[in-house]
Amino acid sequence: MGEQQRIIVGVDGSESSKCALRWAQQQAALSGSVVHAIGAWEFPAFYSWEGGPMPPDDFEDSARKCLDDTVEEIQGDDRGVTIERELVHGHAAQVLVDASENADLLVVGSRGHGSFYKALLGSVSQRAAVHAKCPVVIVRH
Repeated sequence: MGEQQRIIVGVDGSESSKCALRWAQQQAALSGSVVHAIGAWEFPAFYSWEGGPMPPDDFEDSARKCLDDTVEEIQGDDRGVTIERELVHGHAAQVLVDASENADLLVVGSRGHGSFYKALLGSVSQRAAVHAKCPVVIVRH
């Protein structure tokens, strides 16, 4: 038997990422895949090393709690699908593009902003769709 397929999902605690994780879990149940939920974290641009609002460890701890809470909420008591968790320091879009190199599918949520907003700021889902090394599903809620 071959290696189990991997579905990568970007998780940031938002409703759209919860929808993406839910979709990935359902797809994994149909395909016998494992879900790999990835959370990414960075220091905020406004963070100051001199008396900032939180020590650096708190950013990572907060992101890990968000990832764990989201996976627990979506997975619930249904343990039929394996959901692995990984927290990575870096920009969310780049972290997911990098992870897509070893994935069969990348699933991201869409926040549903209009085209002007995306053109002005870019978005994780847009960057993933353009640069991922595997097929991408963008889930709208």
